[in-house]
Amino acid sequence: MGDAGTGHMGTGHMDTGHMDTGHMDTGHMGMGDIERVDLGEVRYEEAVERMTRWVGQRRAGEIPDRLALLTHPPVITYSARTPPAELPTDSPIPLIPVDRGGQATYHGPGQLIGYLILNLRERGPGDIVRQVENALIDACATLGFETLRRDTPPGAQSLVGVWTPGGAKLASIGMRIRGGVTSHGFALNITSDLEEFTRFTACGLPGVTMTSLAELAAGQGRSAPSEEEVRDAVAKALGAA
Repeated sequence: MGDAGTGHMGTGHMDTGHMDTGHMDTGHMGMGDIERVDLGEVRYEEAVERMTRWVGQRRAGEIPDRLALLTHPPVITYSARTPPAELPTDSPIPLIPVDRGGQATYHGPGQLIGYLILNLRERGPGDIVRQVENALIDACATLGFETLRRDTPPGAQSLVGVWTPGGAKLASIGMRIRGGVTSHGFALNITSDLEEFTRFTACGLPGVTMTSLAELAAGQGRSAPSEEEVRDAVAKALGAA
């Protein structure tokens, strides 16, 4: 789930059973209600199929705005803008092209994926990517971690996402907007295998250091928050709890 502003986006860590039968709560994220859907581990291809269906349903007014929380089995996703040289050449992990913005990223166990299906025409004007960044920063603060967003210098590779004050990247954001409805979303590392990010050029940023809540917690001498705690904090910050 490489980082991107408005435009194409894709990835992120969907399954068991029908997503539509998961746990659903409503709340507020600025304007309008967001329905929360909790899933377990879902294959990336299956998640995209569901997400595509939801986008059509949202555009038709059949469902409300939705936040789906899930995880993916190991996969590396990349957009059409990703140079071949930034992809691994001998990785046992599947490589999947996606229709989002941003560059290549890894998804796997220990990473929370959030897919956002939002009707921006109903939500009104505003930078949805900035809103997601700020919501994730608020969620991290609730969990006891200081994080921040970074502005991208003109002409530079996108720095969209959530970062530590020390310059390590904790969460990636990649979204697509079509017909006024968003898809894809964010990937937040909780206990991710950070070594996987070193096998290719993550987010189009050579030398970027990826981190996780577990790594940050260890630096504070405490245990990492549970996935359930992270899900609840993120959902609340986005207005879906």
